[in-house]
Amino acid sequence: MATITLKGNSIHTVGELPAVGRPAPDFTLTSGKLEDVTLATFAGRKKILNIVPSLDTSTCAMSARQFNQQAAALPDTVVLCISADLPFAQGRFCSAEKIQNVTPLSSFRSPRFGKDYGVEITDGPIRGLLSRAIVVLDAGNRVLYTQQVGEIADEPDYAAALQAARTA
Repeated sequence: MATITLKGNSIHTVGELPAVGRPAPDFTLTSGKLEDVTLATFAGRKKILNIVPSLDTSTCAMSARQFNQQAAALPDTVVLCISADLPFAQGRFCSAEKIQNVTPLSSFRSPRFGKDYGVEITDGPIRGLLSRAIVVLDAGNRVLYTQQVGEIADEPDYAAALQAARTA
């Protein structure tokens, strides 16, 4: 269990992020076309998992915009923006923001994702949503880098995540 904060108030996650150097847990998430998506969908590519509570908040929106701009230049890399938002809402957000270099995926049908990745928030006013975290995977789905952002309102360390993907 990780302790993080929401506007300075302690809240907790169900567990810890996957360990660096270990294989990432597989997942089944939902695309904007309501199709199941797994790690195998992105086989042979590096993956940046930008895990957020909701794209309907300013910090989550900013992280999607930042990765949309910065990760576009990374070869053989996909950025997956994962939240519990419905795929329809994710699609509206990406369309309105002209986000084309990030793949939004929803955990709304996949409660295992939050548990397997240790990011499900277990208490407080946003209980049940995902915490803000970054997990970078190599092309073989081995964990290269993780960051559990300590304060939900803070942005992740983009430079460190992008560097981990570059050096894979």
